Amino acid sequence: MFTGLVEEMGKIKRIIGGGKAKRFEIEGVEVLSDLKIKDSININGACLTVVGLGQSSFIVEAVEETLKRTNLGELKPGEPVNLERGLRLSDRLGGHIVLGHSDCMGRIESILKKQNSWNLRISIPDGFSSYIVEKGSVAVDGISLTVVSFGSDFFGTTIIPYTYDHTTLGKKKIGDKVNIEFDILGKYIEKIYNKGKEKITYDFLKEKGW
Repeated sequence: MFTGLVEEMGKIKRIIGGGKAKRFEIEGVEVLSDLKIKDSININGACLTVVGLGQSSFIVEAVEETLKRTNLGELKPGEPVNLERGLRLSDRLGGHIVLGHSDCMGRIESILKKQNSWNLRISIPDGFSSYIVEKGSVAVDGISLTVVSFGSDFFGTTIIPYTYDHTTLGKKKIGDKVNIEFDILGKYIEKIYNKGKEKITYDFLKEKGW
């Protein structure tokens, strides 16, 4: 479990293997201070297991399901990635509950520079809009962000200069894919509500004024 507060940007040192499974060697500094083999670590929003450790890098493995649902399969050596170690019970929950289980990939449709922020519009596949609520939380490439607008196939969010400078979002361009994890609380509520009832959809929420 994670909070969506990125600790640092690491860098892909090398990629081992290909096809339906890949190993990534990732350079880092802060996350290596107490990292151990078998630990979970969030890489761009995907929870992966540490299978190897070096002095300045660590190795994780991504299987077919992870490569299919995330942008990890498109990474190349030298590219930056967002890193966050697992949440400890003594830590403050500064973001929101993030599992590191990406639901889908979104696409950056627009980036609007404001005076001291950036507005991003991100498109999402059909079937996911019910998990988006205004002022709710969503994880984008492992970053906990607040929804400021949404529709049936997109949501908008705003990032501050710190997030722009200290995560991969500051390096993204229009058209880039990002990993999306919707709030787990919303998924459980939908599952309970939909048991024998009308499915919650974007049109249903709009009709109810939500």
